Amino acid sequence: MSFRSLLELDARLSNKLRVAEKPGALRNFAVFFAHSGDSWFWVIALILGWLISNSTWKKWGVVELFCILGLAGVVLMIKFLVRRERPQGEWGGIYRNTDPHSFPSGHAARAFLIAVIAAALAPAWLAALLWIWAPLVSLARVAMGVHYLSDVVAGAVLGVIVALIGLQIYSPLINWLTSLIGFPLW
Repeated sequence: MSFRSLLELDARLSNKLRVAEKPGALRNFAVFFAHSGDSWFWVIALILGWLISNSTWKKWGVVELFCILGLAGVVLMIKFLVRRERPQGEWGGIYRNTDPHSFPSGHAARAFLIAVIAAALAPAWLAALLWIWAPLVSLARVAMGVHYLSDVVAGAVLGVIVALIGLQIYSPLINWLTSLIGFPLW
């Protein structure tokens, strides 16, 4: 099987999951989950959470935020190297205009990164919810026609890898930053 035939299979399978042009409850569900992984939402929520929470939640929020920022750099670098165009469609104009490249899915990567870090640092109930949420975000991105299946699979794998690395290195990095700014982050 050639690379071209794999891409065609990926496009056909992705198209079968698409609901962007089909009004109804499933489309509304997909729209909600497709947007719930937006980076601006998570950055604002984590900063607000940090401002009003205790040290346990602050630690989780700080690690999530720094890992999300690091992941964004990795995703953008890969997107600009690969330059795979997003699927054609009307929905998601903001994504098509601000980020025309689809591989890997930043939303899938972010969702799985958030779930992995929550499993390590957040309460079990939150980690469980986020492990349900992450694949829903990923599938919703395909359903709404802004990604192919391979984009979200690659994004999910990338998010898990970056999260695992982040969990190994956050402590010395946060300690260094705390000593540099002279202010504890949690």
